[in-house]
Amino acid sequence: MKLTSIIGYGCGAALMTSIAGCVGAPGDKPAVAEPRGWSAPVANSAPTWPAPGWWSGFGSRELDKVVVTAHANNTDIAIAAARILQAEARTRVVGAALFPSIGFDADAALRGNAGNSNVTRSYGAGIGGSYEVDLWGRLRANEAAAQATLRASTADQSTVALSITADVVNNYLTVLSLRDRLRIARSNLANARSVLATIEARVRAGAGTDLDLAQQRAVIAGQEATLPQLERQEFEARSALAVLLDQPLDTFTVAGSSLAGLRAPQVKPGLPSGLLTRRPDIKAAEERLAAAGADVQAARAAFFPTINLTGTTNLASTALTSLFSGGAFGYGLAAGLAQPIFEGGRLIGQRDVALATQQELIASYRAVLAASFADVSVALKAVETLNRQSVFVAEQQRQAQIAFRLADARYRAGATDLITLLDAQRTLFQAEDQMAGMNLQRLQASVGLFRALGGGWQAAPAATASR
Repeated sequence: MKLTSIIGYGCGAALMTSIAGCVGAPGDKPAVAEPRGWSAPVANSAPTWPAPGWWSGFGSRELDKVVVTAHANNTDIAIAAARILQAEARTRVVGAALFPSIGFDADAALRGNAGNSNVTRSYGAGIGGSYEVDLWGRLRANEAAAQATLRASTADQSTVALSITADVVNNYLTVLSLRDRLRIARSNLANARSVLATIEARVRAGAGTDLDLAQQRAVIAGQEATLPQLERQEFEARSALAVLLDQPLDTFTVAGSSLAGLRAPQVKPGLPSGLLTRRPDIKAAEERLAAAGADVQAARAAFFPTINLTGTTNLASTALTSLFSGGAFGYGLAAGLAQPIFEGGRLIGQRDVALATQQELIASYRAVLAASFADVSVALKAVETLNRQSVFVAEQQRQAQIAFRLADARYRAGATDLITLLDAQRTLFQAEDQMAGMNLQRLQASVGLFRALGGGWQAAPAATASR
């Protein structure tokens, strides 16, 4: 069987020096079509790209403290940090193969026969070392794969931290929004009870009917039924926030009571190509692709011969006092070459696994980029449309308040019927509740945009992040 038929894989040269050129280096990132710009409008006066502490833009000191607590206590972030430690340890293990291994051994022996007073003593000590010459780059490729995996784990932790931060901010905003909605529900319930008192007075005066009483009491019952539901939702949101902060619920409190004092921070993205260095999940996918390329290189290099250098020094003597004398010293040097000839398809299978994994990660990398570009476009559109929508909802709320005041005054004066008042009352409650929900949606849309833009994360410069 010809050597080139075993280890060639596209290499036609018979000489080992030309074969080495077939090993190759890990492939570059695949070309991905990037959008020329963003489909949704951007806030031109806003800063470009998020700042590291982007959540401070909401203007809540309590929210700042909550996020800091989450970064320190969240279990998912701690798990991701532990995975970085694991990747660092694996990198040291793999990198150790590039250095010689040296060992020391010592022994002492006592030999004799039954009935014979002659006893032989012997002592020995030795130092041995071995080193694999990485002629084809297999060991260096393994180290490169481990380093890329470490960088991917580091980016994964940043991805987890960004996701947890966004979840914390969203849950905090949800708690305050539900407290706003509870206050609105209680205020409208008080208005409904005031209307009921007016109807009861009209009934006593003979100007109202039992039907009017029943209708208003039904309105009150419906509004009272919303309170337990909102209280449960507020408790669930607060519980979710406590879990994210790893805090016991019985002692965890949120001091904020309303979204009224918060503002939606503004930000705009740079060029779409800049997103590649602004999202840690893209960095993680890129580094895993680089690790897969290095694995392919190592799998191909496994077809080539391995060269091992070994050396030993020995000290041996029958007397401990003469162990270190000149005559007790010996040494040995050796070099060995091993070439795989028949492995039952194991090396071919390992190469094919590495190639298939690389193809998978190429597709995964492209999918991550496509999703990232879409995330930003969707988030920008959400911010823009919700800002426009909130203007109309605010006007709806203002007009509903005017209509209710007029209907209530006219009903008290006997100038309109109860149906008109009930309609105005229902419209007001719905408009105020919708406005509270709109405030939450606008703030959470800003969170979504900051999240889509990668938060304040940024890839290290090429000079410090080179492989």
